[in-house]
Amino acid sequence: MGRMKVLLTQDVSNLGLAGEIHAVAGGYARNYLMPRGLAVLATRGALKQAEEIKQAGMRRRARERANAEAQAEIIRGQRLLFEARAGESGRLYGSVTAHDIAEKLQDAVGFEIDRRRIHLEHPIRDLGIYNLEMRLMQDVAANFAVAVVHEGEGWAEAEARAA
Repeated sequence: MGRMKVLLTQDVSNLGLAGEIHAVAGGYARNYLMPRGLAVLATRGALKQAEEIKQAGMRRRARERANAEAQAEIIRGQRLLFEARAGESGRLYGSVTAHDIAEKLQDAVGFEIDRRRIHLEHPIRDLGIYNLEMRLMQDVAANFAVAVVHEGEGWAEAEARAA
């Protein structure tokens, strides 16, 4: 069918922000954007609503950003301690995953943490201190520390081992 002009009613990643008009493939518009309420056909009536939708999107993004900044402030400087069984070489018998870190961070800060936002390339498999980053939004990040120690040890032992 070709391309269709649509008015985005919500932010769509890799496409645009609410209130913007984009030409997209007909199938993408009919089968994905419109059924999910992400866009409407760009008619004269819809174009009149574009500015209103754009303003609502800007207000929502500002609220989300303020919320992300507040959460980042709480997360920054957190120090999480994981006690694990490890061999003499310091290699863990298991691993500490982003899911484990998210659960412990959630308990520490009191709000929901999405494990996919924690930047951890590979599960942690060795004792030590790890400085991690969590991306709350594209341009809002918070750094925190994770220490993985032998069972019964604390931060002091982790810092001594790292020195």
